[in-house]
Amino acid sequence: MKKVLLGIIIILIATLVFKTCSDTKEQKTILQESSMLIQQQIQNVSKLIVTEGHFAEVYNYRDSQLIFGSLLTASKKALVVVNADVNVVYDLNEIKFEVNEENKVLHIISIPEPEIQLYPDFEYYDVTADYFSEFGADDYNKIKKNVTASLHKKIAESSLKKNAENRLISELSKFYILTNSLGWTLQYGEKPIQSIEELNVVREIGLQ
Repeated sequence: MKKVLLGIIIILIATLVFKTCSDTKEQKTILQESSMLIQQQIQNVSKLIVTEGHFAEVYNYRDSQLIFGSLLTASKKALVVVNADVNVVYDLNEIKFEVNEENKVLHIISIPEPEIQLYPDFEYYDVTADYFSEFGADDYNKIKKNVTASLHKKIAESSLKKNAENRLISELSKFYILTNSLGWTLQYGEKPIQSIEELNVVREIGLQ
């Protein structure tokens, strides 16, 4: 009888150990699968978030130089019409993140700053120059430099960057939805994110 009881106890212990090992292995497998799923989602997210815009600029270029001392003034001028396509881009390949399997946390460390891509098309009208002051490469370079600086100022004052920011939040919200559905926590900088609205607020205050 004792042998039977001992045998039953051994079987129960073996079953319990086997079940515990199986459960632990299953939990580890689920954890690893969740981690791989999160990393795959980050890799599959849009590589670039692009907000497109168009700007026009009319630029009057004038240049005068004194020659032969102050005997003569050589002048040149041009009317320049510029149409520029602009892209505001986030390269999400540059996002820095950590996946903490033990604590089930996706930690977004930092996101790259937006890149301004400017594609101006220059059209020159009424290009005139005196005999002693010809229009040359330096003039064209000066025009392009001045117009480009003016366009960047207009872009900074426009809503393009804000629109790109909204697109960025839309992409980041995918991470929140995924981690939340898996029972994980999304952390941006040092702040755990509890809602999409909170993600928006954290991003707006520039927490990185």
